[in-house]
Amino acid sequence: MSEWCGWPVVSETTAWEAAQQILAEAELSDGLPLVPPTQKRLEAMVAGIAQRSESHGSMPPMFGDITPETVAYQCVIAGCRPAELPVVLAAAQATLEPDFNLLGIATTTGTACVALCVHGPLARQLGVNSGTNCLGPGNRANACIGRALQLCIRNIGGARSDIGDMATMGQPGKYTFCFAERSDGPLPTLTARHGLGSDASAITVMGISGTAEVLPGDGEGATPEAILSPIVAGMRAAIIMSGMSRKNERGEQVFLLPLEMAEKIARHDGWDVGRIQRYVFEEGQGVARAPDAIHPIVTGGAGYKMTYLPIWGGGSQMVMRKL
Repeated sequence: MSEWCGWPVVSETTAWEAAQQILAEAELSDGLPLVPPTQKRLEAMVAGIAQRSESHGSMPPMFGDITPETVAYQCVIAGCRPAELPVVLAAAQATLEPDFNLLGIATTTGTACVALCVHGPLARQLGVNSGTNCLGPGNRANACIGRALQLCIRNIGGARSDIGDMATMGQPGKYTFCFAERSDGPLPTLTARHGLGSDASAITVMGISGTAEVLPGDGEGATPEAILSPIVAGMRAAIIMSGMSRKNERGEQVFLLPLEMAEKIARHDGWDVGRIQRYVFEEGQGVARAPDAIHPIVTGGAGYKMTYLPIWGGGSQMVMRKL
């Protein structure tokens, strides 16, 4: 049997069941079936990539080498298409920023995982879901891109249960967590707020503890305050639950607004993204380090239910990369 960066390459004639056994014995499996990594699939994944073995850094906790080839292997077994490799590679590199704190996220006994948001034309080109059920099943791009990033953390970084990954319980987001930002909302996109342009192709990685459904304070939310006040309450509760209340410093906050809720807020005079951030910051009395560290992201389908993504209480700074 041949190898790719030290991992097994199976032949085209290898039975599916045999391929799964080979990958499981190599400790490459996340527990779900994997696409057999044949030489043909691997070569197709890196076709046109220059300097395939060039190091892009060492991934904690066991500090394996991130290269186009090592990431390509995870993309193949996760079910990605070749056009998705640059997204996964950029996301893997982004997690290495010191302030992101991947070492802490990967090794904590808590429920932290890495969430990936894809922005702009590339998200639409790849078909990354920013509509109905964008955080759930049913979309191949979301599932496979997110899974490939998690497999990078597991197989390159070495975050395996009882070795690098010490999570007491973990969470389903450690299988896959990938979605796209909508570009048709009334608020400036996250890329615009970061100076990359209103519709730039980019990725953002976030270290989060989970998801929480949030409803407006009066049903469908007649006012911005009614829409946002439950978000503030959720943030304050999360600080207590995560133990952050024992710390003096505060970090960032992220919440997802469906288009309908974003439009309801924007219809009120003066309620731009800056006012949203100031309202949440002032009402929250210390939920973030500053108003601009509060990040509403417009995504999802029809309806008025929002999602709060609590940043991991151990400390993590979201990182964006232009593609």
